[in-house]
Amino acid sequence: MTYAEARRRLPGWLRKRVFTFETFIEESVSAFAQSLPAGARLLDAGAGEAQYARFFPHVRYVGVDLAVGDPAWDYRRLHAIADLEHLPFPGAVFDAALHIVTLEHLARPAEALKELARVMRSGAALLLVAPQEWEVHQAPHDYYRYTRYGLEHLLAQAGFRIEEIRPAGGLFLVISRRLLNACQLVPWLLPLFAPLALVAAALDPLDHRKNFTLGYRCLARRT
Repeated sequence: MTYAEARRRLPGWLRKRVFTFETFIEESVSAFAQSLPAGARLLDAGAGEAQYARFFPHVRYVGVDLAVGDPAWDYRRLHAIADLEHLPFPGAVFDAALHIVTLEHLARPAEALKELARVMRSGAALLLVAPQEWEVHQAPHDYYRYTRYGLEHLLAQAGFRIEEIRPAGGLFLVISRRLLNACQLVPWLLPLFAPLALVAAALDPLDHRKNFTLGYRCLARRT
């Protein structure tokens, strides 16, 4: 059972509470979009199916991807198909950028982030989301997982000033997600494990350290 199938089977109120990482990402992208002025030029680097374009009707959205991640995806909404290490744009042309759960799929993430910095103007805002506790996906193009310290290092080396790094929950959200993973392997467990996943998610405030997390949201600016 795929995540899409599992999400369809759950009622909306439960889906939002069980699929917490997706909710975390969408809320982060929505807030980021609202922070951008009308007419700003935004690069979605690793846009996939351009699923986040709907948050940016007021800006000049440009979606770029290499289009090798998932053969079932529809890449026709992209503005360019390109390697993120070699973007087809001149320097300092974008006012903001998205890089959402893409960094783990780049064999040379440091080089890609430097290229991203090249096409952003000084002071341009970057929203990056990367996983830490996550299963293999989009194989064979799945290379890395990231701690907050690895992300801090890569962003600083690429020429970004970090404003915030926030974990997507803690240990109990990881447990909640793993219960859902079990339902992917054994679908008939869903009626039993979905309520348990909800209970686990509700316990997440008990984890204050957040050393176990599904991933991180990074807000940074081009220096």
